[in-house]
Amino acid sequence: MFDFKNHKKAAILFSGGPAPSANAVISSVALNFINAKVPIIGFFFGFEFLEDFDRRNRYCLSPNVHYQVLDASISRIRNRRGVFLKTSRANPGRLIQSPQDLDDPEKSRRLRHILEALDSLDVGCLITIGGDDTLKTANFLCRLGLPVIHIPKTIDNDYFGIAWTFGYWSSVQAGQEALLNLKADAESTGSYFIVELMGRKAGWLTYAAGIAGEAVMMISGEDIDDEVLDIDRLAARIVDTMLLREKNDKYYGVICVAEGLADRLPDKYRPTETDRHGNVILGAAEVGRVLRDASERLYRERTGRKKKIIYKQVGYETRNALPISFDVVLASMLGFGAYKLYKNRQFDCMVSVSDNFSIVGVPFEQLIDPQTLLTRLRNVPRGSDFFELKEALSYKLSE
Repeated sequence: MFDFKNHKKAAILFSGGPAPSANAVISSVALNFINAKVPIIGFFFGFEFLEDFDRRNRYCLSPNVHYQVLDASISRIRNRRGVFLKTSRANPGRLIQSPQDLDDPEKSRRLRHILEALDSLDVGCLITIGGDDTLKTANFLCRLGLPVIHIPKTIDNDYFGIAWTFGYWSSVQAGQEALLNLKADAESTGSYFIVELMGRKAGWLTYAAGIAGEAVMMISGEDIDDEVLDIDRLAARIVDTMLLREKNDKYYGVICVAEGLADRLPDKYRPTETDRHGNVILGAAEVGRVLRDASERLYRERTGRKKKIIYKQVGYETRNALPISFDVVLASMLGFGAYKLYKNRQFDCMVSVSDNFSIVGVPFEQLIDPQTLLTRLRNVPRGSDFFELKEALSYKLSE
């Protein structure tokens, strides 16, 4: 239906939550295309406007309102916080559950709007930057005939096919700084903090921030065997740790929990609040608060004393932290990689890096189940060295 191979322009968009070094990726992608004399368009707010494109409405996709033709001035944003192209959680492929759904006019309607929009602007290749939902959308668009190259983005670091996602270590750094401040407060006041960190499916961020921030305990989904979280049992582990520390005259500490534990809460606690795109907001469940309340109650039952335990969410602060140099370089390399795959006509791939930041193109078929169309995620394997490290650095009586 569309002859994308003869279109002359490329386009880029950023979708999902922000991440440190987002602008380094955007800048690097754009500069490499500009240097190669390939015009490149940057779309604002991810798929927000593209999914509602209507050829009959000439104002639905306007320059400098919904998109911008990028030029060499983009080089100035490399170390800037935030997302130059803005972002949203618009998910045009959310109705697609099987390959057959792509042939359903209603279920694929928003995806086909995107194809029409890109065709109208002479765009022959789309570079997407985003998480697993964005990767799924990129795969759907490929199946519908659009050349797509995807750059992985998540501060959760749970992407299959790449060791470290850009922005992850900057988020760890921001988490560390917050945790060390809270630890000093806890030590000064003889109290505890239960800190809820981001991490929808995996514990990479919670563990690394906790290790760097000297937490006494770190808990994520990888630590839980049951499908439904036993709040009282986990609270007992927390109180056990607190009482062990008291035997060593330590009456304070910071305990880290991943927000993804909310997915395993009993029904009465499970998150129900969604954003305007239908995505469940895990942070609204405040799983850390649930554990704080249970731990306070159990501590009082076991000791006859009240213990000050403070619940704190550290989330959005880590998504827009000042990027550290590693993430700026990694993000820039991934941006360069997107152009390199484009130059080699290596579409339907995710950009990754191997040792020494060598570019690797990972085909979508290695990342996505062909039947369910779900993306592969990468948890922290229980028993792995990283998992054992966080266990080794959790509080032990011998400290």
